[in-house]
Amino acid sequence: MDFTRSIELDISFDDAIDRVKDALKDQGFGILTEIDVRQTLKDKLGIDVEPQIILGACNPQLAHRALEIDPRIATLLPCNVVVRTKEGRTVVDALDPKIIAEVPDNPDLAPIAEEAGVRIQAALDALRGA
Repeated sequence: MDFTRSIELDISFDDAIDRVKDALKDQGFGILTEIDVRQTLKDKLGIDVEPQIILGACNPQLAHRALEIDPRIATLLPCNVVVRTKEGRTVVDALDPKIIAEVPDNPDLAPIAEEAGVRIQAALDALRGA
């Protein structure tokens, strides 16, 4: 099962973080969490890895609708968007929101997951055009 939507960008890692946040904001997502994987692994394990940031993105209206249908959906929120480097390029991986409907196998969640997917894809498409 493919569970992400990904794009590669020819911009710096740092520039990508700001652009990803802006593109998500334009689609109604706020950033609830920001985890610096590289720094965490360095601090906790003394391991050096490529830069990687996990952004916990949430569209409050969509999250509220999903939570009204099934409060357990909170375990699948927020939608993680990862900015990382790979072979000198910057990669953006976003959780495919279809997981929100597939994991609990609840068809009532499908329209919400689809709308979230359209918005995530629009954000990724905006990054391609930037």
